[in-house]
Amino acid sequence: MEASQARRYEPYSEAEAARLIDEEKSQRGPLLPIFHRLQGHFGYIDERALGPIAEALNISRAEVYGVLTFYGDFRQSATNATTIRICRAEACQSVGGVGLLAHAELALGIACGEETGDGTVRLEQVFCLGNCALSPAVMVEDRLVGRVTPERFDAIVESIRATR
Repeated sequence: MEASQARRYEPYSEAEAARLIDEEKSQRGPLLPIFHRLQGHFGYIDERALGPIAEALNISRAEVYGVLTFYGDFRQSATNATTIRICRAEACQSVGGVGLLAHAELALGIACGEETGDGTVRLEQVFCLGNCALSPAVMVEDRLVGRVTPERFDAIVESIRATR
């Protein structure tokens, strides 16, 4: 069985968001690091943060929103569900990734991009995790797992649910 901790995020706070934005704004190319910090802390990018991000970086709110919506890794609503991303790249497909995704959707009763009714798991697809030698690969939040069979996937989900 896979060990997994349920991830809990802090409730959105404008003061905390401002602190995180301020810590990242001096980086070269700071927009994506800011998004990562906010999502890592709150679990999503709150719409209320878009204006302060734009102001801190001296860009338009529309530009911030455009980048946010371009990248599928960034969530725009709060969730405490554990995100499982299944790799759909060629190497993973060639050793069972297609069947793994079909199994995951059937086992969870959802499609990619959806969250289970009990709010424990969100299923997403990704088009390369860079773990080709250990295909098929999945990412459970920020933990890479290789050689995932349908049985191992079920154990991962069981572990997630056991921590709730």
